Amino acid sequence: MAATQRQRKRSCRSSLRARSGSARVRSGSTPRCTRCLSIGTRDIRLTTRYAEDDLSGTSLFSTMHEAGHGVYEHGVSATLEGTPLASGCSSILHESQSRLWENVIGRSLPFWRWFYPRVQAAFPETLTGVSLERFHRAVNVTRPSLIRVDADETTYGLHIILRFELEQALLFGGLDTSDLPEAWNTRMRDLLGVDVPDDARGCLQDVHWAGGMFGYFPTYQLGNVVAAQIWERLLLDLPGAYDQIERGQFDEIHAWLRDRLYALGRKFTPAETIARVAGGPIDPEPYLAYLRDKSAALTRA
Repeated sequence: MAATQRQRKRSCRSSLRARSGSARVRSGSTPRCTRCLSIGTRDIRLTTRYAEDDLSGTSLFSTMHEAGHGVYEHGVSATLEGTPLASGCSSILHESQSRLWENVIGRSLPFWRWFYPRVQAAFPETLTGVSLERFHRAVNVTRPSLIRVDADETTYGLHIILRFELEQALLFGGLDTSDLPEAWNTRMRDLLGVDVPDDARGCLQDVHWAGGMFGYFPTYQLGNVVAAQIWERLLLDLPGAYDQIERGQFDEIHAWLRDRLYALGRKFTPAETIARVAGGPIDPEPYLAYLRDKSAALTRA
C-alpha cells in the first residue's frame, strides 16, 4: 500500500509545482521540509510518512503540507541567491503556505473532484463504492484526536492552545518538566475531551521541544489565519481558482503566489510582506468565515 500511496503523492506533488528535478522526497517518522543551503532554492528536500491502514488522506496531507513549504523556498527569486534574503520571510508565512496547500486547497471539494478518481483507481478494493462526497466528508470530519498533525481544521487550534499554555507554564509559570505529562493529559481532557493513553501520544508526540523550538507552535495557527487571508485576496484576482483546481490546473495559482509572496524572499519585514500579499495586517475574520462556510457546506452535504 505504501508504494501505491507514494505514486499518488508523486503525481499530486508534481501538479502542485514541486518539480522532481529540484525536490527530493523520502519517508520518515516526522514529515518535514529542508533545503541544502550551499545549493540554495534549487535543492528542496522533503520527508513524509505513509499509513498502511489509512486511506482517508492523512499521509497525503502531510506531503502536501511539506510541498507547500517546498514551493515557497523554490519560488524565491533567483536574484536573491547567495544572500541572506533567499529564504521564506517568517515562520508564520511559511506555515501559511503549508496550510494553504494542505487544507484550503487539499481538503477542498474541487481538489477531490480532480484527484479522487486517481486515488480510487489506485485502491479499488478499498474505495470501490465509496462516493466522492463520502470520501470528502471523511477527510474533513470534525473529531477530537490525540495527535496534532492528524487533527481536523476545526479542532487543530485547540492543540496549539494546549502547547502554548504549557510552554508559558514551563518557561515562566513554575511548571516542572517532571509534571508536564500530567499537565498535558489534564488539559487535553479539558480542551478536547480526550484521554491520553501514553506519553508517546501525549507530550512527546512532537519534536519541537526536544529540538529547542519553544515558541514555534503558534506559527501554525497564525499560518492558518494568514492562509485564509491570502486565499481570500487570491480569489479576487483569480475568481476561477476553484474551477482550475477541479481540472488539476495549478499554474495560475502558483504563479500568483510566487509573484506576490515567494519571489520576495526576505526583502521586506513579515508585517510588510503580509500586507503586500494579503492586502492588510493579520485579520482572523477571513479564517473564521472560512471555517463557518466549510462546516455549513459539509453539514448540508
